[in-house]
Amino acid sequence: MMAVQIEFPDGATRQFDNPPTGEAIAQGISPSLARNAVAIRVNGELRDLARPIEDNASIEIITRDSEDGVEILRHDAAHVMAEAVKELFPETQVTIGPAIDNGFYYDFARQEPFAPEHLEQIEERMRQIVDRDEQVSREVWERGDAIRYFRGIGEEYKAEIIEGIDAGDAITLYRQGEFVDLCRGPHLPSTGKLGKAFKLTTLAGAYWRGDSRNAMLQRIYGTAWPNEKQLRLYLKQLEEAEKRDHRKLGRQMDLFHFQEEAPGAVFWHPKGWTLFQDLINYMRNKQDEAGYVEINTPEMMDRSLWEASGHWETFGENMFISKTVDDRTLAIKPMNCPGCVQVFKHDLRSYRELPMRMSEFGKVHRYEPSGALHGLMRVRAFTQDDAHIFCTEDQITAESKSVCELVLGIYRDFGFDEIRIKYADRPEKRVGSDETWDASERALLTAAKETGLEYTMNPGEGAFYGPKLEFVLRDAIGRDWQCGTLQVDLNLPARLGAQYIGEDGHKHTPVMLHRALFGSLERFTGILLEHYAGALPFWLSPVQVVVATIVSDADDYALEVASMLHSHGIKAQSDIRNEKISYKVRQHSLQKVPVILVLGRREDEERTATIRRLGDKRQETLAIEDVVDRLVSENRVPTTDRPV
Repeated sequence: MMAVQIEFPDGATRQFDNPPTGEAIAQGISPSLARNAVAIRVNGELRDLARPIEDNASIEIITRDSEDGVEILRHDAAHVMAEAVKELFPETQVTIGPAIDNGFYYDFARQEPFAPEHLEQIEERMRQIVDRDEQVSREVWERGDAIRYFRGIGEEYKAEIIEGIDAGDAITLYRQGEFVDLCRGPHLPSTGKLGKAFKLTTLAGAYWRGDSRNAMLQRIYGTAWPNEKQLRLYLKQLEEAEKRDHRKLGRQMDLFHFQEEAPGAVFWHPKGWTLFQDLINYMRNKQDEAGYVEINTPEMMDRSLWEASGHWETFGENMFISKTVDDRTLAIKPMNCPGCVQVFKHDLRSYRELPMRMSEFGKVHRYEPSGALHGLMRVRAFTQDDAHIFCTEDQITAESKSVCELVLGIYRDFGFDEIRIKYADRPEKRVGSDETWDASERALLTAAKETGLEYTMNPGEGAFYGPKLEFVLRDAIGRDWQCGTLQVDLNLPARLGAQYIGEDGHKHTPVMLHRALFGSLERFTGILLEHYAGALPFWLSPVQVVVATIVSDADDYALEVASMLHSHGIKAQSDIRNEKISYKVRQHSLQKVPVILVLGRREDEERTATIRRLGDKRQETLAIEDVVDRLVSENRVPTTDRPV
């Protein structure tokens, strides 16, 4: 048997007389590392700790608290859950069970529906399986044998999955106790390594392979963490997130609703539309200051344009298509960029006009499976605060820096101080040559480095036409939301024939920077509502002040005060209904109105107002002129000190 040389992350090497396993390597470094090890990375590939390393290799031990380690724990939790379900409900078929953000799920085919009380039974059986500490072993099977095995035990879905695997790929099964599952791995050495920091959370329906034409399956969601402390923190976050659910707040604050006749599209109510327009006006002012010009392009355009741009080939399955009586095929735009290029190329452009920054609040439509729709966070029709910057290669860094500074300042205005940046490079499905992608990625990386921004890599997650920076916000309860993006595109301008006359008098293809700051305005609205639990900052609230009367004698004064506030740019409403003041205050507080001005006979006679603020039991009575001055001074964007 040949000796094997192993290189460690710090560059050190060690010679082994026989092929070592990851477990043996970890044990040789330290017993504590062996206890925490869950997998090993060999030449970039994640593997089980028990697999021998038969050739010279660079390795990294993966521990349970690392990003990869946590994903493996969650994947194993899905397998342990499936084993528990099969023991408790043997007639159930198991289908697919991946790790996901913050947890895992498994889809099951079963005649009888699972009930919430079943989750407790399954969870208890999972704990027993962990206590049994069953060895998890990897097996490579012949395709035909694997198909016959799963058909023989009634697992038709597993057999169907195997039939769809490429002929050249190995069929790997994992065995733990009596349970055998199809999986690429890697997995923990034994079920005991999982620990008990897991919790089953919800039940849902899901179509087989995400297709509504297929059978409806039952999905069980769960979460798993390296330790009990992290699990408790996450469950507390879930509890808080439920209180902050923007869909509940939308109903409570009378902002918007959804209905079956328009799946994935928002019905905005007056107050919600006010908030939506305030976001647009805020962004419009910011873009005006930054030298953008605003355009608007058609929502429906001919198939030929989408074929030329590459969307038809790479994004066609997500597009809404319409065929007309004269046999034309039109598509509702899923992105704004091709339309923007048409505006740019309509005139002969000079290098003196560059950089040209074109913004558009464009409505786009993308097909999302019904099961993926989630309030404002995941819709089929949404508005992007899109912009496209046409520039030269020499201008990429300066323009990228300006965009980054703009987006970071905007997020601070909205109360987001924790912002992370990810760099996403070429995806598997893309347009353009490798040489073009090399140039695009170099340009964006250079820009990111020269702006001094810290970033992490997000491999393979770029747009199909170019690499991108992703701006990730952390909200008040610690959740991350990817919102803004900046993309360098050397493909689309050339594909659509965009050109400018350079200083040399010849035609050149411009670089195109795609840029969205809020991203989807619908989604950003949902994020804001959950971040602030509905209690939006004063400057952003769709109703900033309600002027409420105690007695009808003060009605005229209330109308006058509301009008006075309106004239000073305050979004005020009067409430002169014949209701008790306690009822009015409770109702408007539930609707998260930040300020209620209470007027009675005394306030009417003395021309004062009693101020009640949301979440504050204290009251203050001031002259009405002082109240107006104070509210006007509060009606400012926080970090810019600019009046709304």
